[in-house]
Formats: sequence, C-alpha cells, structure tokens
Amino acid sequence: MNPLAISAFDLPDRLSPKADPKLIDADERHFAAIAESLEQAIAEVSGRLDAQRRAPGGIGREAMDRDTEIHRLTGRLRALRRFGLDLCLGHMVGADDAEPVYVGRIGLTDSTGRRLLLDWRSPAAEPFFAATHANPMGLASRRLASRRRYRWTRGRISDYWDEVFTSDGLEGHAALDDQSAFIASLGGNRSSRMRDVLGTIQSDQDAIIRAGSRGTLVVDGGPGTGKTVVALHRAAYLLYSDPRLGHRRGGVLFVGPHRPYLDYVADVLPSLGEEGVQTCIVRDLVAEGAEAPAEADPEVALLKSSANMVKAIEPAVGIYEEPPTKGMTVSTHWSDVWLSADDWAAAFEAPEPGTPHNEAREQVWEELVTILLDKHEGGYDGEEVPPELFRKSLRQNRELVTTLNRAWPMLEATDLVGDLWSVPAYLRKCAPWLNRDEVRKLQRADAQAWTVSDLPLLDAARHRLGDPEAARKQRRQAAVLDAQRERMAQVVDNLIDAVSTSGADGDDGEGLVTMLRGHDAQVSLVDESELATADPDLLGGPFAHVIVDEAQELTDAEWQMLLLRCPSRSFTVVGDRAQARHGFTESWQERLARVGLDRVDVAPLSVNYRTPEEVMAEAERAIRAALPDANVPTSIRTSGIPVVHGSVAERDSILDDWLAAHAEGVACVIGDPAFRSTPRVRSLTPELSKGLEFDLVVLVDPDAFGEGIEGAVDRYVAMSRATQQLVILTSS
Repeated sequence: MNPLAISAFDLPDRLSPKADPKLIDADERHFAAIAESLEQAIAEVSGRLDAQRRAPGGIGREAMDRDTEIHRLTGRLRALRRFGLDLCLGHMVGADDAEPVYVGRIGLTDSTGRRLLLDWRSPAAEPFFAATHANPMGLASRRLASRRRYRWTRGRISDYWDEVFTSDGLEGHAALDDQSAFIASLGGNRSSRMRDVLGTIQSDQDAIIRAGSRGTLVVDGGPGTGKTVVALHRAAYLLYSDPRLGHRRGGVLFVGPHRPYLDYVADVLPSLGEEGVQTCIVRDLVAEGAEAPAEADPEVALLKSSANMVKAIEPAVGIYEEPPTKGMTVSTHWSDVWLSADDWAAAFEAPEPGTPHNEAREQVWEELVTILLDKHEGGYDGEEVPPELFRKSLRQNRELVTTLNRAWPMLEATDLVGDLWSVPAYLRKCAPWLNRDEVRKLQRADAQAWTVSDLPLLDAARHRLGDPEAARKQRRQAAVLDAQRERMAQVVDNLIDAVSTSGADGDDGEGLVTMLRGHDAQVSLVDESELATADPDLLGGPFAHVIVDEAQELTDAEWQMLLLRCPSRSFTVVGDRAQARHGFTESWQERLARVGLDRVDVAPLSVNYRTPEEVMAEAERAIRAALPDANVPTSIRTSGIPVVHGSVAERDSILDDWLAAHAEGVACVIGDPAFRSTPRVRSLTPELSKGLEFDLVVLVDPDAFGEGIEGAVDRYVAMSRATQQLVILTSS
C-alpha cells in the first residue's frame, strides 16, 4: 500500500495552475518514497533506542557512550516524528541533470541506499541556498537549471515557488510567480515563536552560516537583516560540519540578550535537527544572576564593567596563597620532623599551573606529606613507615593542619568578592589603579547584595577558586576506594591461602596467585560506582565555539565570562553598533581586541528583509538624531501601511480593531508598563523587545525613553520590531 494515501499538495483554488500534474507528479512520487522511508526509519530508530535503554547502564566511559547514543537517537526520532514530509525544503536541478536533488532538514535514504533527502548542511546542498541568477552555482560546480521551494501548512504543501536559471529549466518543470518564496514569506503573520525560515535562507546569509569556525567572525547588521537567523543556523551548521565542535569536544554555547528572546527562538534549533546546543543569557552563567538587579549607581556599574576589575580576582586569591615564613616541628607517631620555611615555599609551588585554588590545596598537602616522609626516612633509624599510615598520622596533627588552613584556606567566591566591597584596604591592594574616591564608591553596607555588575567578578572568582568542597569530596572518594582496596586485599589473601591450603600446584594455582597479587587485578576488583558523582555544570564549559547575539551590549567584564568558557577563542559575534544602548564608538576589531579576541573577521549584512520602508523611515530619523552616521540597513519591501500617530487614549481601541481584523499574527505594546500582556499582544520594555519581531507595534510615549544615545537606541529598536504596521502614541 502506498504510505502517501493523499496528495502532498493542498493548493488553494487560486493556485490551480500550479496543480498541473506535469508540474507536481514527480514530486508526488518522491514524497511517496519519503513517506515509506520515514515509516521504516522511525521503526528502526525506535527499536535501536529501546534496545539502548534496556541495555545495562555501565560505568565511566561506557555509561557516557550509552547516554550519548540515547541522546542522539532521541533527537533523531523526535525530528523524524516532528516533521514528516515537511522535512523536505525543496529541490534543485542541475543544468546537466535529469533528476532533481531534494534538500531536507536532515538526510534520509531508503532501504536500498538511495538518497531521498540531502541534509541542508552538507556541501552538496549549498547551491540550493547560494545560487543566484548572477552566480547559478550548482552540483559539482555545475550551473543550476532550476530551484523549487515549498511552503508547508499542517503537513501539506500550500504553495511552492520556482526559480529558473537557464532556458532549459522552463520546459515543463517550473511554475513562475511574480514574487519569490522569500518575499512571500516576509509578508506572512508572525507568532509567539520565530517562524521556520530555513527554506528561505538567502545567499548572503548562507555564506556567513557556512563560514569556518576558527577565530572570531562578527556578523554585523542592522534591524531586520537576519542576524539572529544566521546565528541560529550557524550553530546547527557548525556542529554538523566541523568535527572539532562535536558534543564530546565541547559543543556550542549560544548566548542571547534576554529571556523573552530565548523563548522566542526556542523552536529553531530543534527544527534544524540540533538539540545539543546549550542556550542561555549572561545571567544564567552565575547562580546569583537569577535574582540580581541592575546596579543602581551608573558610576559604580561603569567601574565594575571594566576587564581590569575582573583581573583584581587574581591578586585577591594570591593573598591566600602565601606560605608561612617560619618553620615548625611536626610530630608524628614515629618521630619529630623539622618543616622549614623553604619546605613550605616548595610545597606551595607544587600545584600545577591553572589548578583552582581550592583544589590545589590538596596538592600542597600531598607535597607536604612527601617532604615530611622523605625527611623521616632519612632521619629516624631508617625505619620504614607505610605512606598511608604516615599520611593518616599527619592528618591528626592539629598544628600542621591549622597552619596550612590559615596559609591556604578553602575559600568561597561570595566571601572573596564580598570582601572587596566591604574592606577598603583589601580592594586597594587588589585593584591599585582605583583612586580613593572610586574605592569609596564601590563599598556598600551589604557586601553580598549582588547586582548584575557583580556577576563577572563572582564568575571569575569561582573559576579561580574552584569548588570549596572538591578537596573534601576527593578525600571522601579516596577513603571509599582505600576501604574497598583493603577489603579486596583481604579477600585476595583469603583466596591465596585457600589455594595454598588445598595444595593446588601446577600452572593453574601459580597463575591464580600471580594474577590475584597483580596491581591491575586488584584495581579492577574495586567498584567505582560507589563514588558519588556531581551533576555537571552544563554552562561551565569549556565550549568549542560560542555564539553571542546582540553582542554590542556586553561589557568588557561580561566578555571575560565568555572567554573563560571558550579557550579556543572560536566565536561568532552577532550585533549592531547602532543598537548599543551605551554607545559603541570603536570598530568591532578594536572592541574585541581589547577584551582578548585578536583574530577577527567582519561579515556585514546591509539589507533589511523584515522592516517595511514606511516603518524604517521613522526608525531611521530616531537613530540619526543621536548617531548621524548610524549604519541603517536598506529595506527591500513596502507594506503600503503608513505609520500612525495618535493619543495614548486610543491604545485599546487600536488594539481591538487590529485583533478583529487579523485572525492571526502578534502585536506588542512597548513602553507602557500598565498594559498587561494577552495571548496575542505582548507588553515589553524597549530593552526586552530587542531581537523580537511583531506584525503590529504600538509605541507609547517614545520621548519618555530618555535623551542621548540610550533613548535614541531604545526608540530605534522598538520601532524596527514592526513587520507590518507601527503606531506611535503620545500622552499630550
């Protein structure tokens, strides 16, 4: 039975010419094959997933491999079930090819190995997105004859668009329209989630999506240029194409500007076949970020925004890593051993570079044990003491432990940073570039009343200090393993005695004794599953690549949070200098070099696909009032709807009329906290509207947003969210 019981096409009557069998029969046959293959693929993946879930969990690498495979199979199954036939984006025909090549969200083959869908991220699929009439690049560097893109509605094709690049492409293969698939998509209604735009990626966007991951790529573009689209698709593309970025190699972190933005784009990456990208806002990187308010004093916020302020963490920790300057006598159960100041200094130099402070303390302790054990063996009748017993004896030496705790204490990040804001002398020592007035400004009554500006320092302190419980956990785990080894040693001794008592001889007995006495055998008998394991910090990194949207808003201190998580310095930086609320007078290269990124390429986007000319003209006047040289993108379409100016008293009637006239679409009221959001009308501040888009934007009292650059940027951002209509209301 044909699994495609009904046509894949559901074209409205006005598009009846496109339903000509000569135009769509080949597609129908191909979709029938896709439907059959999907059924088989879903059954196969479901079976493999069930088998993996029933398999023993294992430990260590085995458990990790099993979890990774379950995650991969779950994502594959979800993609197959989520889309069905609309996995297919369209097809392309090479100038010398008889059969079209179908491009999909994921690759798909039938039982014979025939390729039914080519993954959109594969090099062979690039012409589907990159071909233009000026450059109709095609398969194997051949020209394309034609390209078809589909619009899917509830699992069936409600429209399609053909583009022809050669005269041969016209012959019975194409239905030509006055508008392209892309232009048609721009006029569609918005929703509370970003629309699926994969099928309409433009050539300039595709080139940026497929750019290499080494170094830093800046995607620079104004409102409506598709920066966010490029950023999200680039995340999926890089994970597919670059083996250095796979999930086992660190994966990709995607950083957005605010929570409404992440909610808005939440469906995009899963729709592209990627569910392994970690997404967050800067606040999420630090536990205190969830409740932290903005810094009340702009001068204090400016002082804390400097990368220098983050650098104060290193000397702040260094104060707690100074060895004692006087020696001491250490008493053990066997002898008294002299520990000199030089011995202390040598022990404090033992930690490997880069080891977090709290974890390094255990390395200092182990070096002290080694130094004292060496001195004991050389100075007390040559009596050999088992190292574990000697170590246990030292742990019981209160004077030694207390001295170490004072010289290298376990530290909490909150205490370390809090001391900077409550002990002026400490802050002056750690940040000598601050003058007395600046030190005074940074002091506060409640040292741990955390603000957003404190988050980079807390983050840097946590990375430098590490987990204060790490050493204790390590000792507890070592104790568990030691106890197990002791029990296993007793079991081995008993077994050996049993073999000897039984009089076993020959190779079997000797082989058993040799094996049981072997170190490897004793280690393999220890059950490491008894060890407690901590949940991984999914945002702690390191990541192989980091993508940052609306990056123009990050302070130098916040950049340090991201650099800590990406040692490779592989970044995609997405932003618009004209949308920086606090100004952005440098070039991208200058700004990023200052924060620590030196290999920087800039890829500009200059075409505004989203915002109609009528709206953008108003937005352009708003931004040029403060930034005459702002790089405002050029809109390529008009809506035919003029910008409306009115009174705040008209707000509700305007919204009611719009909702009555539009069964679909979403609107937003920006700048009116008194308005409460409804299912189809959001209420946002200008700052929280950044990165979003709405069919209708009602802007309330924009002059009240403030003066200078911040006010101008807020007005510019708010106005340019509109994809159809802008209404500006004032109180007077």
